[in-house]
This record gives sequence, C-alpha cells and structure tokens, in this order.
Amino acid sequence: MKKLNTLFFLLAAYSFNAQVISGTVISRNENQPVPYVKIGIEKENIGTVSDDKGNFSIDLSGYDSSKKLKIEVPGYEPYAETVQNFRKQERQQILLKEKVKNIKEVNIKVKKLVDKNWGVNTKTKSVLYSVNPKLKKEDFLGETALEFNASKRSKIKNINLNIASYTSDKPVLLRYSLYTEKNGFPDQNILDEEITVELTEDMIKDGTYTLDVNDHHIWVQGKFFIGIQFLKEFEGKINISAALFRTGFLRKFYGDWQKMTLAAPAINIDVKVDKSAKNSKDETAASGGDLEEMISDVSQYNMESKKSVYGKNESSGSYLQLKDTKLYYEVYGEGEPLFLLHGNSGSIQDFYQQIPVLSKQFKVIVVDTRGQGKSVDTSERDFTYTQFAEDIKMLAEKLGLHKVNIAGWSDGGVTGLEFALKYPESLNKLIVIGANAFPEGVDERLISHMKNQLLVLDIENKPEKFNERRLVEIMLNEPHISKKNLAKIQSPVLVIAGDKDVIKQDHTEMIARQIPNAELKIYKNATHMIPFENAEELNADILKFLGK
Repeated sequence: MKKLNTLFFLLAAYSFNAQVISGTVISRNENQPVPYVKIGIEKENIGTVSDDKGNFSIDLSGYDSSKKLKIEVPGYEPYAETVQNFRKQERQQILLKEKVKNIKEVNIKVKKLVDKNWGVNTKTKSVLYSVNPKLKKEDFLGETALEFNASKRSKIKNINLNIASYTSDKPVLLRYSLYTEKNGFPDQNILDEEITVELTEDMIKDGTYTLDVNDHHIWVQGKFFIGIQFLKEFEGKINISAALFRTGFLRKFYGDWQKMTLAAPAINIDVKVDKSAKNSKDETAASGGDLEEMISDVSQYNMESKKSVYGKNESSGSYLQLKDTKLYYEVYGEGEPLFLLHGNSGSIQDFYQQIPVLSKQFKVIVVDTRGQGKSVDTSERDFTYTQFAEDIKMLAEKLGLHKVNIAGWSDGGVTGLEFALKYPESLNKLIVIGANAFPEGVDERLISHMKNQLLVLDIENKPEKFNERRLVEIMLNEPHISKKNLAKIQSPVLVIAGDKDVIKQDHTEMIARQIPNAELKIYKNATHMIPFENAEELNADILKFLGK
C-alpha cells in the first residue's frame, strides 16, 4: 500500500537578517515533534541536531546567503534550500516527502544462506576512536563510516560496534546509517527508516554492542558503507576500538567525507549471504580484508609485554654512548652470544616471549634500536639500516664479542642482513623474520598506507614527530640489498616469514634462494607478527638452527 507523509517546520524568525534561527520540527500527519533531525549548511562542518522534542536552534552567522541549508531525516527525501530563502518568511513551512516505495509481492527462492562476518573485529584498547563531547562540537557531531563490499546478495542481521571503554552520565544516543558508494566515498543514505539507539553500559557485552537489524530486512550487494553518529551531548567519553592499516571514513556534519588511512573504527556486521545469487564482483573485498589479515590485532601481546620486566630491567640494562645516540640494551643468560633486534617502532619488550627461553642456552643481548624504545638519537640525519648495523657492531665490541649470532624481526632482520654484508667476519649465524631486501618486497597496500602516513606527518609538520617521520621514511626508502649482494653472504641464514606476511612470499623465497647457505621456512596461517603469535614455534626453530 502506498503511504505518503510530510514534515513541516515552524520557524520563529524575528527578521530577515536574523542570524540565529530557532524552531520546532513537527510531523504533519501525526502532529508530533520529530527528534534528532540533522540541520546544517551543505559542504560545511558545522550544523545542529534537533532535540528529543523537535526543537532546534541554528546559527547562520557568517554564511553566504547563496549557501544551501540541508535537512535530512532517514526515510524522507533530502531537502535543500538557500540560506537567503530560508530566512525570507517569518513563518516558513518546509515540506519533506517520505521516500515512497511501491511494494509488490515478491517470491524469493533462496537455495542456501551462509553466515558470514565482515568488517573490523579488533577489541584493542591501544588504538582508539574517541568520542568526547567536551571537545569541539563539530567533531563530536561528526560521523565515521566503514566500507564493505558484498559480492553476492546478502542480508544484514547484526551491526556490531567494539567499544573499549564507556563513561557517560546518561544513555548515549547513537544513529546508524547505510550509504551507497560513489567515487570511493559514502554517498546517499539508503535506509527507509530511522535507526537510533540509546546506548547504556549494560548493553555492551564482552566489549561489543550488537544491534539486531534483522527485522529491518536490509539486503545489500556491491559496495556500501555503514556509518555511526552520536547525536546528543553527554558527560563522559566513549572509546571505540580501531584497527591500524585499515581505511575508515570521517566527516564533520555535512562536510566532505575524508579518508582515515591510518586506522578504522571496529564496526563489523553479521550477514546471511545468498550463495545461490548471481556474483556481482570478486569477493576478496567483501570481508573488508584490506591489511587486516596481514597485520592482525596484537594489542593483547603489547599489554602482556608491558607487564614483563624486559625493556626496563635495571639489573640487566645498560647504555652505550655513541655519537648522536645513547643505545640501550639488556643482557640475559650465559653462553654463545645472540642479539635480538626488534622491528620498526618496536623495543626490547617485543621479545618478552623469546628472552626467557633463549637465555637458558645463550647469552641474549636485546637492543633498543637508536631512536626507539629507551635509545635516543639526537642527530637530524635520516635513519639507515647500515647505521643500525654499525651500532650493533659497536655494542658487540664493547661487550668483547668477536663473533655473534643475530635474530632480527622485520627491520631488525634487515639490519641483520646489512650486518652480514658489512661485518661477515663477526657473524656466526643469522635468523631473519619477515625481512625484505628492497622496498618493492613489501605488499603494495602497506606501502600505500605508509605513504599516506607520511603525507599526514608532512601536513602536521610537528617537531615532536620528527623521529616518527624518520621511521616511516626508512621503510619507504630502504633497504637496497641487491641479489648480487645477497649472494655474497656466506654465513648460515634461516629465512622465516608468514604465509600472510606483509612481505611478499616470492620476495622471501628470493632472499633464501640467493643466499648460498640459507634455509627457508614459511609459517602457515601466520602474519608478520610471528614473534608474538607463533612464539613457541619460533623459539624452537631458533634453538634448532643455532644448535646445528
């Protein structure tokens, strides 16, 4: 049955030149106030939302009279009017037509529905999207969204939001939207009715708030976005978990959508996929995979590592004073020397699962690479892996070590390769975990994220982030170890990587193939985070290799 409905606004405007306009939103058919309607200027970051009684007040000071004022209510056609015309009448009516659908009886024959979960599932408490009304209002009233891609016709059952912490003096009003895609960004809201929730802490179970939308009969196919927006101010703060190396989207009120290339909010959905339906596109993006499969959520390991004594053990720790740097290191155990070298932006703590095992058989020296952990660097030069290798050589000499073993993870593995080339007489055996010989060996998606990260740092231009900038640049610009140079390494080398590593598998295989005395091991169902997620297997492999 065809249903028509209208809304109209009673605006109390004192004069044509009034800058602050107040009014009430009322449903014409039901003669009831309409709450939480978005009212703002098109392409601008500031607007307002009507309260629970439909009342609103908007300040139009400083806006060009030719600018368009937008009014949006889910389920109704969007309305736009110039600011000039909006002020013209003392008593103005704006009619919004409901989106009308001619509903026909449809006989859907579904052969097979399969349960899937798509999106960002992290429950980290270290990477967060924070909602705080005490900060700028335009930021609080902003909207964040995540992209999805359904290759087959699918029905959304639940929308899940992973919440790391919740503090509020009242229920928090939250609106959900579902947008079409245009040129890679959210476009039109396609929901036929308002979906708002008054969220309380007891509704969050095991760090997740699950909204059941099964009765809304939301079927999707192709690219779409799910957005969330907080509508009502509250005293407190909500932290939503976020995933690194994922792309989210953000806008302030009716401003343009912007990509958040460094992290994305933990929004995920439970869906029923119609496997019998026609396949529209490749399903690789349906899960929102991006880099999530390659760099998984390691927040639990980070928290555990911080609880350990490693990286802050005064009884085992010392500094080596070098030009422009104080190099921090810790020593554990006795026996043949084994250096452990962490990855980019890491620290000694990253080896909290390796140190207690390996130090039972070796003299383990763990080092904070210059400019990272507790090591400092006062120079203004770019970081290089050759410089990192020189630092390790200087530390080995201070400790009176003439021949050492090295196990390096990621950047630490690259440093190990540079050490093998520059100081072959000082190296016994080398283990490299998730290392590359040149930048092209890294997955293009990670390269893209790092380029975006560098762009953000350039725009911010904050002196305190100079070191962070150097750490991004070294990954983009280095190393440059040729196949010919790899062939010069004569020490025994164990080359390790995950089958879901950010280092391309054919690149890892190339490194092992070029080094004359190399062994290769690809860990199954493993990401770049092997020392965290595959610690027991890695420890056993290191001990076996060094014991040969």
